[in-house]
Amino acid sequence: MDLLGSILKSMDKPPQISDKQKALIKKQREDHAKFQKIEAEKHKRFREQVEETVGKFLKNGNAKEYKFPPMDQVHRSIVFVTHESAEVASVLAYTFGEEGVDRYIIIFKREHAPSEDQLSTLRRGEEWNDEIAKKLQHSRAREAIEAEEEEKSRKRKLEFVPTSDYKQKYEHLIGKDAALEAARKTEANSNYGCVPSENKKDQRSIEQTLADIRAKKQKLASQNEKSSAYNDPNNTTP
Repeated sequence: MDLLGSILKSMDKPPQISDKQKALIKKQREDHAKFQKIEAEKHKRFREQVEETVGKFLKNGNAKEYKFPPMDQVHRSIVFVTHESAEVASVLAYTFGEEGVDRYIIIFKREHAPSEDQLSTLRRGEEWNDEIAKKLQHSRAREAIEAEEEEKSRKRKLEFVPTSDYKQKYEHLIGKDAALEAARKTEANSNYGCVPSENKKDQRSIEQTLADIRAKKQKLASQNEKSSAYNDPNNTTP
């Protein structure tokens, strides 16, 4: 006898299933198949109900939305499959609520699609109605008006024009001619920035300024040399 045969012979044989156990297993399989069939029938009837509900909703000209009762994920998936079918292409569907507690679906006609305010309110678990919609609409309008007024105020500040003429204001103090001359000198010149060139104290060119600085340095150096020579005791130059 080969080695493999001896090993198989030494191994324990699998336990034998009695007729009673076989009957029990068969019954369990039959019960499971029966349960699946019942569930399939339930889901089929539920889908037919959903299709009927959605059909009535679409035919009702006054209806804008329809809220399904809370349901589990399996039944919600059936609603969504129905929603995606041919005739229901004009319907929008959204889920709200907490999973396992009160998760539900609302369908909307596409021409009455929900606003972001409505979706946000429903997602927070709050109720939505026409009164809340009007309050939010008024709030949005008020915010828009306030923003517009703020923008107008900002523009008015930028475009401010003095109501009085300072030339006339001080004319009685310094005289008319002096006021006109002062106003003329304080007018900005675009060639020299905000300060007119006539009002600048130093009107020398850059080259002239550098030359004056060099001359001043040379004069100062010459004065320092003369002062050093005068204070040197060994210097015999008169």
